[in-house]
Amino acid sequence: MTVRRRVVITGIGAVNAVGNGISDLTEGLRTGRPGGSPITTFDVSESPVKIGCSVQEFDPGLAMDRKAARRSDRYSHFAVAAAREAVTMAGLEIAPIAERVGTSIGSGIGGMHTLEVAHRHLFDKGIDRFSPFWVPALIPNMGAATVSMELGTRGPLIASCTACAASTMAIGDATMYIRAGMADVMLAGGAEAAVTPMGLGGFNGMRAMSTRNDDPAGASRPFDADRDGLVIGEGGAVLVLEGLDHAQARGATILAEVVGYGLSSDALHVTEPDPTGQNPARAILMALADAGRTVAEVDYVNAHGTSTPVGDAAETRVLKRVFGDRAYDVPVSSTKSMTGHMLGAAGATEAVICVIAMTEGFLPPTINLETPDPACDLDYVPNVARPARPNVVISNGFGFGGHNSCLVLERWAG
Repeated sequence: MTVRRRVVITGIGAVNAVGNGISDLTEGLRTGRPGGSPITTFDVSESPVKIGCSVQEFDPGLAMDRKAARRSDRYSHFAVAAAREAVTMAGLEIAPIAERVGTSIGSGIGGMHTLEVAHRHLFDKGIDRFSPFWVPALIPNMGAATVSMELGTRGPLIASCTACAASTMAIGDATMYIRAGMADVMLAGGAEAAVTPMGLGGFNGMRAMSTRNDDPAGASRPFDADRDGLVIGEGGAVLVLEGLDHAQARGATILAEVVGYGLSSDALHVTEPDPTGQNPARAILMALADAGRTVAEVDYVNAHGTSTPVGDAAETRVLKRVFGDRAYDVPVSSTKSMTGHMLGAAGATEAVICVIAMTEGFLPPTINLETPDPACDLDYVPNVARPARPNVVISNGFGFGGHNSCLVLERWAG
């Protein structure tokens, strides 16, 4: 009988509006620091939406070659910065084992900044004056490719582009590559940089965004009765995944284990979630079955929780379908209340946050939860972090088009 290879997490890295780096992010989660702020990087005077969760004081040149940074998009910069932090934490020397180290980075949109600069360039200077770097900077696989080039990985190189489920799937797919023996190590995560005029305009056109412009810190309020839409965020997050045998052989410090992965499709609508909850629930139950765990063993759920009226109520129904009566006993939080909705980078960011919760001994809060919503009546860890030692946690990632994904992570007990 073949024993399935176990996959563990030995390093994490993150860049987002709550914190540039794991130490800063951990403190922000512990104190419930909001990431929302007025958008100042472009003119929003005519926009109904004037707020976002933007990364502040970020210098890509600290993480990558400055010439490469000039030729790549902001979302790739986030991916490299997060990957480098994760690799440093893991104490991983890539060069001697480069052919057994892969990269899996998801992004929902890719190089939005590059696209908008090129669009203006087209009308200002004409079709024959484009930079030869704009297409490579734009495409949504280039976050993964840039990480690979900057850090020197030569194993499997994959890029998920499944909307807001992209980086949850990037981690799950990377786990499968290690299980299959195609790599010993995978740098897995996601990056997004869509706090741009087109990003703002596009989501506003769908009436998906909060217009609480006078209260940017309080605008992202998942599960609250007064929520009026998502707050767009940006950033990146990467985890170092390793085969347990490989991590132990090199004496790595193990943070947690990826024990389950599940996927399903709603086959329903381009943007709306499954109103019955049955298809997202299947992804969660598949992940638990893959992990060999039961619903009774789950200690915490990091919800997709986008702060949209329809989405949060739908996910609450999903969790009730999965957990039954126990749904009221399982702590659930949406850290998008702090980071905003980072689109394709959301799932990886939330997986990193789950690792922080397990290793640091607290459940991050859902901030701005002030008015109970009868449709959202679970324990959402309101407003204040809660001391806890979760052992088995779930991280949900759902994307436009009906992409449902779920990871089950477990605290490492040695």
